[in-house]
Amino acid sequence: MSKPVITSQSIASPPPDEVRQAPALSVEVSGIRLAHPVLAAPGPLGFGREAQSVTDLRAFSGFITKSITVEPREGNPHPHMARTDGGYLNSLGLPNPGLGGFVTRLLPYLRTLGIPIIVSAAGESVAEFATLVGWLSREPGVSAVELNVSCPNVEAGMAFGVDAALTSELVASMRRITPLPLWVKLTPNVTDIVPIARAAQDAGADALSVANTLTGMAIDIRTRRPKLGAGSGGLSGPAIRPVAVYLTWQVARHCTIPVIGTGGIATAEDALEFLIAGARAVAVGTAIIDDPTAASGIRGGLERYLAEHGLESITEVTGTLVSRS
Repeated sequence: MSKPVITSQSIASPPPDEVRQAPALSVEVSGIRLAHPVLAAPGPLGFGREAQSVTDLRAFSGFITKSITVEPREGNPHPHMARTDGGYLNSLGLPNPGLGGFVTRLLPYLRTLGIPIIVSAAGESVAEFATLVGWLSREPGVSAVELNVSCPNVEAGMAFGVDAALTSELVASMRRITPLPLWVKLTPNVTDIVPIARAAQDAGADALSVANTLTGMAIDIRTRRPKLGAGSGGLSGPAIRPVAVYLTWQVARHCTIPVIGTGGIATAEDALEFLIAGARAVAVGTAIIDDPTAASGIRGGLERYLAEHGLESITEVTGTLVSRS
């Protein structure tokens, strides 16, 4: 089944002459046309509305929501976040209003942004994912569904994304349910990410997000207690970028579907590392905490890079890593 091309637009449109002269940042991911490669990653931006007074959401080429579950979730006990030397640890526990609350209260606002909306879905069983994907497939304004395979499979006793067979079963089941593009967000907390990425691709995934947060812990030495209410959490920010770039390179050279690189991206130089490693697009999250204008800054930096290197399109950068050997 052919997929429609969905176009994103920027609210800050330069004059026609400048558009013709500017380097082309447009990319396509699983049939979704993005005005530039910088997506909003799940995390600090929540479901959009809570961040609209802080950052210009339309500066992103597309918006990936926080994960939604079938039933509402309050999340983990506070504190939810702890700053580290290289970023943040967070343990939110997927707080969200559930599928019904998302569709009735949150999705209507997201539709007004005028950019592609990719909804992250999280379930503890194939049946829960099926409920989410089936319902979202009927909702106007949903451009793609991202499967958060870091979720624990209560039936198997492990996260979907740490096992190739579980990942394959989940993706194949969702592929039969929806005509929408399926993105799979891979976890870095595995021995070898490549077999899992290939299993997702072979089962029908249209794109791969690389990667989720790394599991970590921070301890308050005065109280001898974890700094997070849930004990451990996910590490994001600059500290994980070299790991995420490596994983992006590994997945991109073993898979043929688009890769969305994510992890510690705060500047155009950071984004370019992922693109050169093989990513088609990047997703920015934690950087927004310290710099709400990060998306615009990265986009501008990418335009300057293309101009300085005499390139006509950002696609000329993707996957151009040169071996030192």
